[in-house]
Amino acid sequence: MAETEKPDLKEQVALLPLSPGVYQFVDRSGTIIYVGKAKSLRKRVSSYFVQSKEHSAKVRVLVKQIVEIRHIVVGSETDALLLENSLIKSLQPRYNILLKDDKTYPWIVVRREHFPRVQSTRILTRDGSQYFGPYGSVMMQRSVLDFIREVIPLRTCKLNLAPELIAKDKYTVCLQYHLGNCKAPCVGRQSEEEYAQLVGMVVSVLKGDLRPVRQYLEGEMARAAGELKFELAQRYKQRLDALDNYAGRSVIVSAKIVDVDVFSLLPDDDVAWCNFVRIRHGSVVGVQTVKLSTGVGADERDMLTLAIQHIVENIAGGELSREVIVPLLPSTTLLFEGVTFTVPKRGEKLELLEFSRKSARIYRAEQLKNLEIKNPERYTERLMNAVQKELRLDRQPRHIECFDNSNLQGAHPVASCVVFRDGKPSRKEYRHFNIKTVTGADDYASMREVVFRRYTRLMAEGAEMPDLIIADGGKGQMGVIHEVLERLGLDIPIAGLAKDDRHRTAELLCGFPPVLVGIRPTSPLFHFLAHIQEEVHRFAVSFHRQKRSKAFIHSELEQIEGVGDKTVQTLLRHFRTVEKVRAANIEELSALVGAAKAKKIRAFFEK
Repeated sequence: MAETEKPDLKEQVALLPLSPGVYQFVDRSGTIIYVGKAKSLRKRVSSYFVQSKEHSAKVRVLVKQIVEIRHIVVGSETDALLLENSLIKSLQPRYNILLKDDKTYPWIVVRREHFPRVQSTRILTRDGSQYFGPYGSVMMQRSVLDFIREVIPLRTCKLNLAPELIAKDKYTVCLQYHLGNCKAPCVGRQSEEEYAQLVGMVVSVLKGDLRPVRQYLEGEMARAAGELKFELAQRYKQRLDALDNYAGRSVIVSAKIVDVDVFSLLPDDDVAWCNFVRIRHGSVVGVQTVKLSTGVGADERDMLTLAIQHIVENIAGGELSREVIVPLLPSTTLLFEGVTFTVPKRGEKLELLEFSRKSARIYRAEQLKNLEIKNPERYTERLMNAVQKELRLDRQPRHIECFDNSNLQGAHPVASCVVFRDGKPSRKEYRHFNIKTVTGADDYASMREVVFRRYTRLMAEGAEMPDLIIADGGKGQMGVIHEVLERLGLDIPIAGLAKDDRHRTAELLCGFPPVLVGIRPTSPLFHFLAHIQEEVHRFAVSFHRQKRSKAFIHSELEQIEGVGDKTVQTLLRHFRTVEKVRAANIEELSALVGAAKAKKIRAFFEK
């Protein structure tokens, strides 16, 4: 049907049934851009076209692109959920929650073959082999493999050890046999039953249970010692030590919590991070984080449901523990039969959830750092968009200036201005100010003077004005800056950074009159604003210390009768510090400033 022949969107909505089902939004190119489920198709779809302030910017952009609405009627909400999930996976619509994690992770595979090998792989093949992982890093995977090969003697060769080939004496023992790392099944010196016992121990290790390996090694060591084979007993003793070392490196969770899976969710603007922690036999045996795009109209419950399903199918080997710890219940539990979801409020389970959240934050920080290094333009664009969105600015704040005052009980008042361009400090544009018109500790008056001086000078020079001004203080300082800008006829957005009792960044204010902006303390935006605040504070305090120190040095020497500025400079140029002037004898001082002044200096310090 040509586009002109299609019914109007209102007509398409009116023709939808009140039955449960799945709807699809299609754009001009014929691409399905969103898939959703509904208890009543007509009621749900019509809600998109009602003018409402509750609609997010993404929803408004989505609605503008819709030219056709398709639908599929099903028998129940459950069927709608399952069909929606299937369509999202196959179609990958732009405005749905989607997994962004396309990384191929390393696995450990126990091959399905005669005398199975234990190997590393990045390809998951449904061939009957057992796969364990994936591992968050190759280093982690290699450490596990190295431990297994150190403790359990399995073959590493590529030979086909079918019984008929071994019976034909086709093979000979290799170096690994002589080193004690393999028991030579290739020449019939080890049966498949004995080998299968060792493979079973490997599987136990990969599942987090070290007890079968310990029992085996202790038994073999005792047997070798009983037969007076002390070198062999020592070899088993070394393997037991390696086992203890490996167990010491694993993260022990609790003697009470044995088998459990933990999921946490960390929303972050247009993406979210879901962390998965697998605990078996009281130890953490796997930690993984995946990244999702948040899509349109998605809440945290939907995101968590999708992430858990993806992790179960692609990372957790298709299975979940009978108990799963989560920060909130998934939007549906129908996809996870036989699983109990727990939202902990206290105790060890809450500590496990916090461990998962911390892992997600660390992974997100690493990813953002990599983005900053590998693609700084994209990182800056993302950061500037976040500032613009949270402060409701008309444009990205590519040029930001922040002010701070510093004094000690009103003495030596100074102020500083730091400049950030494209999210980074522009130190060559930093400026110090000596307060000229204010006496005593009056922060507001000092801020008024500094801001006025700064922007009257920029106006006189025809220089670029900032896109955003930040005050290192609350509403009072913001009000002073607003007053000065109005006086100068400038329209520049203002934000304020307030600190808590511990002098840490606590809240963000914007606009006039100022309103509180809620941002997560873990978000990159919060860290960026805290960095600006720390930088302006550091710059102001260092200047104040420098001025205070200089004033102290000069004030002490200038107290000496008959010693002026030139003499003070001569003394400091030669001796560097007041202490060295104090320690100098009369001859050294006389050679530098003359006998008369030398006597006065010595007399002053001898008092």
